Amino acid sequence: MAQGLYVLHLSLHGLIRGRDLELGRDADTGGQTLYVVELARALGKHPEVERVDLLTRRIDDPAVDADYAKAVERVAPGVRIVRIPAGPPDYIRKELLWDHLDGMADTAAEFLREQDRLPDVIHSHYADAGYVGVRLARLFGRPLVHTGHSLGRVKRLRLLAAGMDGEDIETRYAMQRRIEAEEKTLSTADLVIASTHNEVTEQYELYDCYHPDGMAVIPPGVNLTRFHPPEGDEAETPLAAEIGRFLRRPKKPMVLAIARPDERKNLPALVEAFGNEPKLRARANLVIVPGTRDDIRDMDEGSREVLKDLLLAIDRHDLYGSIAMPKSVTEVPLMYRLAAASKGVFVNPALTEPFGLTLLEAAASGLPLVATHDGGPTDIIRNCDNGLLVDPLDPADIGRALRALLFSPKEWRRLRDNGLVNVAHHYSWAAHADTYVHRILPLVGKAAEARPAVRRHSVYADRALIADLDQVLIGDGESLTRLCELLRANRKDAAFGIATGRPLDSALRVIRRHGIPAPDILITALGTEIHYGPRLLPDNWWERHIDHQWNPRAVRRILAGIDGVTLQPQNQQTFYKVSYYYDGTVAPKFEDLQSLFYQAELTVNPVLSYGQFLDILPSRAGKGMALRYAAHQLDIPLERILVAGGSGSDANMMRGNTLAVIVADRHDDELESLAELDRVFRPEGKHAAGILEAIAAFDFFGACAFPAPAAEAAEPAPQKEETP
Repeated sequence: MAQGLYVLHLSLHGLIRGRDLELGRDADTGGQTLYVVELARALGKHPEVERVDLLTRRIDDPAVDADYAKAVERVAPGVRIVRIPAGPPDYIRKELLWDHLDGMADTAAEFLREQDRLPDVIHSHYADAGYVGVRLARLFGRPLVHTGHSLGRVKRLRLLAAGMDGEDIETRYAMQRRIEAEEKTLSTADLVIASTHNEVTEQYELYDCYHPDGMAVIPPGVNLTRFHPPEGDEAETPLAAEIGRFLRRPKKPMVLAIARPDERKNLPALVEAFGNEPKLRARANLVIVPGTRDDIRDMDEGSREVLKDLLLAIDRHDLYGSIAMPKSVTEVPLMYRLAAASKGVFVNPALTEPFGLTLLEAAASGLPLVATHDGGPTDIIRNCDNGLLVDPLDPADIGRALRALLFSPKEWRRLRDNGLVNVAHHYSWAAHADTYVHRILPLVGKAAEARPAVRRHSVYADRALIADLDQVLIGDGESLTRLCELLRANRKDAAFGIATGRPLDSALRVIRRHGIPAPDILITALGTEIHYGPRLLPDNWWERHIDHQWNPRAVRRILAGIDGVTLQPQNQQTFYKVSYYYDGTVAPKFEDLQSLFYQAELTVNPVLSYGQFLDILPSRAGKGMALRYAAHQLDIPLERILVAGGSGSDANMMRGNTLAVIVADRHDDELESLAELDRVFRPEGKHAAGILEAIAAFDFFGACAFPAPAAEAAEPAPQKEETP
């Protein structure tokens, strides 16, 4: 090439400048703004790149810094930020930009025509820039590269989990316009850049215009000037003293975890792993940094529950003097170096981890890794060969991995050294830019063209299959494999859900053991918990809703000492589910137990399953209520939901307007009263085989309706009377 590359980046929203980025100022000024500026800088240093323009929106608003009104800002040699007007001069959130994007595309086109040369490649960031990028790429016949950063279909699930109504989401976030723009961008882009393979398979695959052959995984870089190995003076810092005040022997190696107090981060499992290993406790200290807190009582319910579980686990294993859990750590890079100087290990035990930036920061600081085998960590440890992958649902597996590293100094050094070398090789900004240029060079001279896609019936899934786990999905391995293949083939039109009495960790263990696809809706603990999507987004509104008049202490008091009613182990209990074993040969009748709660004026929802499991739930909870709430949130009519069940706990899901199939091979007498209902199907097969029969009988992926009885179907259609 006679001259170096000219790359045009489009990042239209947020406050973007070349210095002192206002990260976290609002929802629009976060990771994307940092990424595009760092990428532009890194490309500017690359020998095959001559020029980089970062095109964004000009903002002339007294409420923000005057920097954002400058038409051009020089960031580095050959790199500049160009700001063009779009809509009002004020700073507005990105959801209000949609009506102004066509005008911005025209203004951007005028700017490009005024340049001495057109860009070789146009790279759009996020859906709004994708909308503009498609128009510019087609107008000038240039290849389009796209990075989604976050995706509308995924964000919608996150908003639903936060308790927002579907209509409110459309009104506030213009979600359908965003998703349509994403589909158009994906159909046009010559290259889509993602951060992890998990992002490609679990997020982009949700789109009709999914073309995996046109996607590249190029993870963002880590700032190696900020995150680096120990310098020797870490033990003399105030942070070292702050951590040391928790510990009897502060010089022992640290097992370090840094994560916000979120159920998905699985921090209590790390405490269990550490507490169950006497040799590990003798060898090391455990240091957990669960975000920043002043008073646990002031935190949101989810964070409060996680911290409560952590404190209970610490107390149960009597870890005082061996564990530190500071209220805040502002010097995170120093925290990593302290752990590395102690010859410690960094742990990420999350149930699901899309990327794993903390793993890169820890590795760059000289720490070997122990990390979940889910998502981004698999890429990082494969590339860097600097740690061990573990099953986050198995504390013993976590403990074994920690022992393997902490009791072998030679292996510890090997993994530390691998991490330092390979993070710099694979995850520095220079490495990112080098891979980036290698991927875009073959595109130069190629005009963007739309690729065909098979479009779904509606923007979102318009039907759903919801099934219990035990004795329903599980029980016939061959049929389950066929069912899973069918679900994967139709996942864009049909949501898949699981509703089980198991708690979340137990349900995930079974799902993974049997190779069941990650559900779009996961209802656990008998309908007291709802999670959405592969990232297990918890529905916090549902938790607040079922908390109404819930008094678990009163439940335990009422049932204490009753023959044949015995509390199940602690690992089967949750805050919103009090679980018992029920022996019907000696216990009072189920109806009599219900009367005890009536007499105590306690409103609850008792559930008897498989004739031997008695669960007491809040009055607003239960699988049926959770299903109906989730269906409303996802805007799926009950008439287009097929429920597969096999015990009394499934009854309320199967009554009403849903389609239903009874597939269990035992205890389905608890559902006998449903067998005569019009919309309930009794197959010949059991378990997944019965579900496959029901899918065919209901034409679930077609008409999705109960088949008409043979006699009714044979009746001739009534003749329309002729008008005289």
